[in-house]
Amino acid sequence: MTTAKKPTTGRQGFKTGEAVVYPAHGVGRITAIEEQEIAGYKLELFVVSFEKDKMVLRVPTAKANSVGMRKLAEPELVKKALDVLTGRARVKRTMWSRRAQEYEAKINSGDLLSVTEVVRDLYRSEAQPEQSYSERQLYEAALDRIVREISTVNRITETEALKLIDQSLQKSPRRGKAEAEAEAEADGDEAIQEEAA
Repeated sequence: MTTAKKPTTGRQGFKTGEAVVYPAHGVGRITAIEEQEIAGYKLELFVVSFEKDKMVLRVPTAKANSVGMRKLAEPELVKKALDVLTGRARVKRTMWSRRAQEYEAKINSGDLLSVTEVVRDLYRSEAQPEQSYSERQLYEAALDRIVREISTVNRITETEALKLIDQSLQKSPRRGKAEAEAEAEADGDEAIQEEAA
């Protein structure tokens, strides 16, 4: 297998050194554009490095758009995402397993606004009941994605991005304790029904 480094050029609008968002992994950086021979075919690949995850991904340049790789959000979209966080949580009255699948799909879509909606919907303030383990996992995955993108777009640290997000979440209208407890009870009833089925 031969690997040849290509000069810094753009492919489908992407170029080396550029930060990009890959749907399943979040923000990464194109470190090189390589040509490799795989099964007798020459293939041009973006080498995308995810430093925080210590991972390198090779994406065929021709497939970059179809797999959902995209440029970072514009600052206006980041502002809109922060506005989404100030809105009221929209929690569907469906079984947790179905909601969890929907949240997972939004997170893996790579769309900043969709991921932001997951953070808004799963956020719990100090006064609200604890999250379940699976809720917490989804919340943290979504939060990590938007923190990385906002910090990269705004050229600030991840800690500063987290503060921005937290400030927006604090502005959102919180559900009353009784409403949250009623929802937790409804989720418990659904779990019992699922076990019985």
